[in-house]
Amino acid sequence: MKTFRFKLYKSERNEKLNNKINAAGLIYNHCIALHKRYYKIFGKYLNKNHLQKHLIKLKKIPKFS
Repeated sequence: MKTFRFKLYKSERNEKLNNKINAAGLIYNHCIALHKRYYKIFGKYLNKNHLQKHLIKLKKIPKFS
């Protein structure tokens, strides 16, 4: 398995890309935490449709938009 490591330097060109990468990381971690909580409560995993509905709600929150 190959892994690549990149470093983004502070510049105007990279600012939008950096913001998108940070937002994607926040959403990914949020979904993992949501899966864990849902499994502890109900003993089942969330399906794709429930996650998509939840992501639509997250888009309205400034932290995730």
